[in-house]
Amino acid sequence: MGTSRQESPSHAPYAVAIGCGSLALVALVAVTLIGEAATVVPSPREPAWRLTALGVVAQAVALLWVRSRPRAALIGTALPAPLVALAGAADAASITSLAILVAVYLAASTRPVGALALPLGVVAGAILLSGLIVGDDLGVPPAEALGGSLLQAAGTVGVALLAATWVRALRESKQARAAQGRAVAREQDALVQAAIARERTDMARELHDIAAHHLTGIAVLAAAVERQIDTDPVGAKHAVHQVRDQATLVLRDLRSLVGLLRDQQAAAGSRPETLAGIPDLVTEVAAAGRDVEFTMLGDPDVPGREVGPLAQLAAFRAVQEALSNAARHAPGAASRVSVDARADDAVVVSVRNGPAPGAPSPAPGTGFGLVGMRERADLTNATLEAGSTQDGGWQVTMRVPREGPGEVPGQLTGEVRAAAPDERGAS
Repeated sequence: MGTSRQESPSHAPYAVAIGCGSLALVALVAVTLIGEAATVVPSPREPAWRLTALGVVAQAVALLWVRSRPRAALIGTALPAPLVALAGAADAASITSLAILVAVYLAASTRPVGALALPLGVVAGAILLSGLIVGDDLGVPPAEALGGSLLQAAGTVGVALLAATWVRALRESKQARAAQGRAVAREQDALVQAAIARERTDMARELHDIAAHHLTGIAVLAAAVERQIDTDPVGAKHAVHQVRDQATLVLRDLRSLVGLLRDQQAAAGSRPETLAGIPDLVTEVAAAGRDVEFTMLGDPDVPGREVGPLAQLAAFRAVQEALSNAARHAPGAASRVSVDARADDAVVVSVRNGPAPGAPSPAPGTGFGLVGMRERADLTNATLEAGSTQDGGWQVTMRVPREGPGEVPGQLTGEVRAAAPDERGAS
């Protein structure tokens, strides 16, 4: 990530250089105005003062390359310090420490300290030499000047290195946490996809059983037609209608199987078959001209928490099947879908439709849609309730339990309570 920042155009180096140079010049003017009462500095009329100002400007220019060429920038900001001291800047030579401090911090915050060992040694040496020159000009005893210069070099370089190391550690820790978060997200996505694949396999077995049931019924009805076609034409005609109905159901279920087991890549970009995908499902149904509304009870971000992918897919399929049944058995009736996530232990998904405005559907259902809901509820420890309402409509309610930390759903222990299908049936 550091490389991308270096390559991208930025005005930060110019801001740092201008800011540091301006601050150093202001400090030079300030110590000059203080006068000889507190400091020993050259007069602005003297060449030493002008050379000092030129030195801090040169340091500011060197700061422009501290990101791209940190070694050269460190040496560039360090060399003016002893040169200014040699020019006779006296106490004003300490102003050069500002640019050195900034350069060491910026270089060490983007590069390993070990890679900067040589230029950092040059920086410390320059500060030490500058202090010794100033001490000699001011008549400070050599031992005292050496001790003060060592302390100044260690303080300037050490404080900058300490701050840069701390900032660098914080940045690397943040990047590590971000990388770990992305890895966890990828792992979670893989687990969800694996769980969905297992659920699809279970649904395929379920559909196989249902299709086998239909084909068995077709075979029995065909045998009856063979016996009745001469003796009971009316009964044979009725049996032929039943064969047709059974064959239609088989074709519908096979189409569902193809959709259920479609290639995962082809399904990329489709709405998620989870609790979060229910609003999109309702929107899709409403866009087809159906009178259907969605109600979310509780925090919209809560439904999927602690609910496994199998349970979420089961709830989604229950809503999908219930809306299909409403369109088939009560065409024109209004449907209301709700997701109640207010409870801490479960999410309640409900689909309710009113009675058909016109005549009821002439073809009764087979109840296999409700069977599929029951089997999905069993698979995920959910509770299913389905039955007629007082106004003559139909309601399906699935209570999907949340999984606590470390909790694993049981094997086919879900409770299912369903009212007997009414005259409309539930397919």
